[in-house]
Amino acid sequence: MSKFWSPIVRELTPYVPGEQPREQLIKLNTNENPYPPAPGVEQALRDYPVDHLRLYPDPEATALRQALADAYAVELDQVFVGNGSDEVLALAFQAFFCQNKSLTMPAITYSFYPVYCRLYGINYRTLALDDNWQVPLEAFSADSGGVIFANPNAPTGHAHTREAIATLLERIQECVVLVDEAYVDFGAESAVPLVSRYPNLLVTGTFSKSRSLAGLRLGYAIGSRELIEGLERIKNSFNSYPIDSIANAAGVAALEDVEHFEACREKVITTRERTRRRLSELGFEVLPSQANFVLVRHPQLDAAQLFVGLRERAILVRHFNTEALRDFMRISIGTDDEMDSLIEALESLCG
Repeated sequence: MSKFWSPIVRELTPYVPGEQPREQLIKLNTNENPYPPAPGVEQALRDYPVDHLRLYPDPEATALRQALADAYAVELDQVFVGNGSDEVLALAFQAFFCQNKSLTMPAITYSFYPVYCRLYGINYRTLALDDNWQVPLEAFSADSGGVIFANPNAPTGHAHTREAIATLLERIQECVVLVDEAYVDFGAESAVPLVSRYPNLLVTGTFSKSRSLAGLRLGYAIGSRELIEGLERIKNSFNSYPIDSIANAAGVAALEDVEHFEACREKVITTRERTRRRLSELGFEVLPSQANFVLVRHPQLDAAQLFVGLRERAILVRHFNTEALRDFMRISIGTDDEMDSLIEALESLCG
């Protein structure tokens, strides 16, 4: 700990991302897409005029925002983009949740949320998941400084219907309700069609999962014009150019290839269901998932030991060493061959 650190730095416990190994492993730990981006992305990178790199990018990222607006049937001024959805979320916490009242979030969810709260001095309270490991939307209070939840939830995988979210929004209208849809394309319903009815709804998303662009860092938010303007005010007080020109071009190309997008997400969904059945046959409890991962535990076998055993067999999954999740492993969905290797390794460990 340095004497030069400010008090807030001393008190922070930063978010710890999933391991990015240097050795060759079957990597099922960070929910990346096992399939490459759309062919048009590669073409956009090849065709990009290098001389343009001497110029600053469009600070409004207009081409990318328009492509998102077209894809989601909203207006251009209802779309915000950032350097990955983590940045978009960070700006949203600053813009909407620095309130006198506490932000409310699920007790088990994306672990970056409480990190943002500690960074910005936001008071927050948590809601326990129900007996089915689902986020209890009915338990969110209208007397909050904000509401945030991931849908599908991470790392449990359960998703609520659009109708259920609309019911929540009918009840909570005096604070921002942020729905984090990082995994929505793997079987859930997007809440984006609700933004025209509920001006307090902000939906965030990412190109990292279903668009296979985790290495490029692109995220977005869709909401009412007043919410987007709030995000823009924070962004332009911090970094006017979060989306570089290359990322802008690649993001547009990814959105244009709807056929590739649909084919890849359907393959992930099919493999997820196949993997779920095979894990169940091995005796694992597998939580229902509408994401590109499954959360599993074995009634007799220690999750930490299984994690180590898989690593020794060159397979990397995620083990959360927390009280609530220490019995579980989160397994990202890879290709069929990768998941076959996982099942083979678990058969030997369970044998």
